[in-house]
Amino acid sequence: MDVVVRTGGCLCGAVRYSVRGEPAHVRRCHCANCRKESGSAFTVYAIWPLEAFEMSGDISSFDGRGFCPRCGSRLLDTSEPGDTHIEIRIGTLDDAPFDLKPEDEIWVKRRESWILPVEGAAQYNEKAPRDTRSYDASPGPDCSGRSE
Repeated sequence: MDVVVRTGGCLCGAVRYSVRGEPAHVRRCHCANCRKESGSAFTVYAIWPLEAFEMSGDISSFDGRGFCPRCGSRLLDTSEPGDTHIEIRIGTLDDAPFDLKPEDEIWVKRRESWILPVEGAAQYNEKAPRDTRSYDASPGPDCSGRSE
């Protein structure tokens, strides 16, 4: 069986990336930080092993949030030394629609009343409990609750 390779990038094309295989986790977040950084009512991101990720172009970072310095597109959470996974905003993937569906939603107490829960996804009023899988799916810098 062939390994799935997904590509994505920023609006202007200066930053491009690819991820191989399936993500370890997909999440939808409604926290204040994700809302502000995305300009939307929520953010959806997927977490891939760092070794499955390749990028060309330069990114800038603010508080762990990676974006294109030319067009400002928010792409990913920049990794820290020792990190084993990277968080990618799935709206930056090239081919939509895609088969990635959130497994859980966090900060649902901030979800707008007109947004329905993702069917079958676990619902957490605030942060999700620490994950017990081989990676840490606890919220990244966007979902820290600092401005909650």
